[in-house]
Amino acid sequence: MILTINPKTYRSLLVDAMPKVIETEADYQHALQEFEKLHVNRNRNPEELALYRLLVLIIETYEEKHFPFPESLPHEMLQHIMEASGTRQADLVGVIGSSGVVSEIVNGKRAISKAQAKALADRFKVSPSLFI
Repeated sequence: MILTINPKTYRSLLVDAMPKVIETEADYQHALQEFEKLHVNRNRNPEELALYRLLVLIIETYEEKHFPFPESLPHEMLQHIMEASGTRQADLVGVIGSSGVVSEIVNGKRAISKAQAKALADRFKVSPSLFI
């Protein structure tokens, strides 16, 4: 979606928010405050939406560098998704194998095959890459 932005309005928002590359904790906190102001407003005009997207980019860039998300093992991802969705091991019997196979996969004793990753992805409506 391409937005038509009023330069004068956008310039005013930029002057108020002063977004910039985040280099310090103070810069980060400032960007978060400006983001929060826009985040609570669900009826953003095009200029606010443009600034919101800019803030998301600079915040994500900073967080990826300073707060890296540890890689999760496929069975840990499965455990998390199962817990979040209220899924029991018994619910996956027949989806990815017998009860013994399901137990071994969930407990990390057996790798998840590509076919099982696809079946799990279909079951949970996520990308198969989470399980590979």
